[in-house]
Amino acid sequence: MHAIAISSPGGPEALQATIRPLPTYKAHEVLIKVTATGINGPDLMQRKGLYPAPAGASDLPGLEVSGEIVAMGEQVERWQIGGHVVALTNGGGYAEYVAVDANHCLTVPQGISLTDAAGLPETFFTVWSNVFIGAGLTAGETFLVHGGAGGIGTTCIQLGKAFGAKVIATDSPAERCAICTQLGADRVIDYRNEDFVEVVRKEGGANVILDIVGGANVEKNFKAANHDARIIQLAFASGSKVEVNLMPVMLKRLIYTGSTLRTRPDAFKTRIARELEAQVWPKIANGQIKIVTHTILPLAEAAKAHALMESGQHTGKILLKVGVS
Repeated sequence: MHAIAISSPGGPEALQATIRPLPTYKAHEVLIKVTATGINGPDLMQRKGLYPAPAGASDLPGLEVSGEIVAMGEQVERWQIGGHVVALTNGGGYAEYVAVDANHCLTVPQGISLTDAAGLPETFFTVWSNVFIGAGLTAGETFLVHGGAGGIGTTCIQLGKAFGAKVIATDSPAERCAICTQLGADRVIDYRNEDFVEVVRKEGGANVILDIVGGANVEKNFKAANHDARIIQLAFASGSKVEVNLMPVMLKRLIYTGSTLRTRPDAFKTRIARELEAQVWPKIANGQIKIVTHTILPLAEAAKAHALMESGQHTGKILLKVGVS
């Protein structure tokens, strides 16, 4: 099968076309003929050698796919050969075929194309597990989202609003801020022109904060947070080494946590899959939550997709088209 592999740690040029044998699948797995796969931050980190694949996982990048089930193990009961699914993978999505735990597959939301659906699993699993299960965001709370126009950000804004939170988003420039407004954010802050700490404080402070920036944002988040707030660190676009005053963490009783999804237990991922199907997929089907796809490129242009992702000049998800939907 055709696939994209990481030749050696480095820039986008490290992604090289290759030929690999078809993946073998276990008794509890399905083999998916891939229609499309999404580009995510962990893919970029893996390419740079900063986030190696866990033991037993494919060394190929790609943590989410959509496609058709073409084979399955003897323990799989829920799915059928020929069925269309989206799936969270443990790697291997940049290929024509991938083997996936059957419990980590989900139905395709009604009204969504099989290609666009490829951008759902990684971001929705990540946001649901961190914001709703981990931080326990509830209706009426204020949710501060940094990088609101990106893949994670657009998901955060829409899920927050769909479940009754007040959402404040930061981004820049104006075009990206406009995306946040269109998706329902109650207040959008252009961080180059406004101090988000001052704005959030005027709005009453944040109960839950999701940050992908790091750097100076770490201490600023402490200042913008309400007492008993929960702060989730998912990435460090501005650096992970910072010197901060931790006194607000104690005085405000803040919970500051980091998270990765790939190494979470299979049972936990299964729980998220079923909760998303039951509670979120209907909101996608009725149009309350929209799929935000920025660009779809062919698999052979994976390096171009990574360069676009790193430029920050995208809104929503970047997808690689692998097969025919």
